Amino acid sequence: MIKILLKKIYNRILIVPLNTFRKIFYYFDFLQDYQKFKKKSSVSSRFNLKFLEQYPCLLEKTANSSFEPHYTYHLAWAARILSENKPTLHIDISSGLTFSTIVSAFIPIRFYDYRPADIRLSNFSSGKADVTNLPFSDNNIGSLSCMHVIEHIGLGRYGDELDPDGDIRGINELKRVLSPGGKLLFVVPVGKPVIRFNAHRIYSYEQIIKYFDGLKLLKFDLLPDDYNNGLIQNSDAKLVSEQKFGCGCFLFTK
Repeated sequence: MIKILLKKIYNRILIVPLNTFRKIFYYFDFLQDYQKFKKKSSVSSRFNLKFLEQYPCLLEKTANSSFEPHYTYHLAWAARILSENKPTLHIDISSGLTFSTIVSAFIPIRFYDYRPADIRLSNFSSGKADVTNLPFSDNNIGSLSCMHVIEHIGLGRYGDELDPDGDIRGINELKRVLSPGGKLLFVVPVGKPVIRFNAHRIYSYEQIIKYFDGLKLLKFDLLPDDYNNGLIQNSDAKLVSEQKFGCGCFLFTK
């Protein structure tokens, strides 16, 4: 316990200042670039270059583009499945907006969230819904997704009610509204089970299969901690126990 507290103190009082010093160093590099650019602009300039209009982007001179692996891979995974299934309508419960808005270009999407999004696009609509009490009748949705959402439910992170079993209630609602033969795209962090209040839960493969008792697993793909080789298609479930924060992508049907 003491080691954990010391690590948190280290992260807060030492890492943050180090990042600040790093930015200061890169700002001097930025100033040099500014002066070089200013000299070149004086020869032929199409814009009025003002020092007070500067907008330093200090940490982006990298060899490769950085990205958040979970939210890059699982949204791409889901889009590919929908492009193959081609549902006439897809219902998404609180997953990343990037997914719903882009997929709405070729599949009508209805997006529901505890905090609805005021976005206006063709083939896209947004409404308010609580995943623990969905406003749909039983066996009513043929194409459904809820990705990187359930692990947060009941932890108060988004203003929702504190509920240790909120994730279970949400899962039961997804099972209830999915129609016979319908497809559910479900994504959560997987690995050694742990709850990190108030951020998220991490589940074992066995937990998810147990919670979705009554549904059939069609596909399980895993993005491991070491994601350099991308998603592991039709992954061996045994790999999950070796992860600390993997991304489990489950495709279920009723």
